[in-house]
Amino acid sequence: MTLSSDPTMQELLAAYPGAQRALFRNYHIGGCTSCGFRPEEKLSEVCARNEGLPIGEVLDKVRESHAQDEKVLISPVEAAKAQGVGGIRFLDIRTREEHEAVRIAGSELFSQDLIRQMMETCPKDTQIIVYDHTGSRGLDAAAYFSGHGFENVRALRGGIDRWSQEVDPALPRYSVE
Repeated sequence: MTLSSDPTMQELLAAYPGAQRALFRNYHIGGCTSCGFRPEEKLSEVCARNEGLPIGEVLDKVRESHAQDEKVLISPVEAAKAQGVGGIRFLDIRTREEHEAVRIAGSELFSQDLIRQMMETCPKDTQIIVYDHTGSRGLDAAAYFSGHGFENVRALRGGIDRWSQEVDPALPRYSVE
C-alpha cells in the first residue's frame, strides 16, 4: 500500500499495523484517551496537536518500527514447519469461544493464569508463537512477551485465518461480528 504524504490514521494503521505502538513508544500518541486520535484524522493534525511534530520524522519512526515488526512475524508455513520440529508453544490470544470453535492443534488459550505460570516457570528462551484471528493483534502480544524478557517470540502473520488457508484447510474460517 502506498501512503500519501499525509495519510489518515486509518490509512496509516492499515499500511503499518504496528504504527500505534510506534507512535506511543516514540511520542506518547495513541495509548490512552487523552493522547488518542480518530481514524479519519490526518497524520498532520495529530502531529500539529502534539507539539508540531514533523510528519516526515514520524513516518520514518513508523517505517523503522514496521521493519522491526517484520522480523517478528512468521508465516503460517514457517510456523507449521517449526511446530513439526517441536518445542514451540502456540498461544491463542482470541476469545475462549473462538478458541473452542477452531484452533491450531496443541495451542493454549491466553489467560491471566497462563501468563502468570509462564512468567514464573517458562525459560526465557522458549519458542513462542502467538496468534489471533487475522494477525492484527499478534504483534502487540509478541511485544508484551518480548518486553518481559522472552527472547524467541513470533507473531503468526495473518492469524488463524491465514493458517487455515495455507496450512490446514480443514479448519473452518469464520468472521466475527
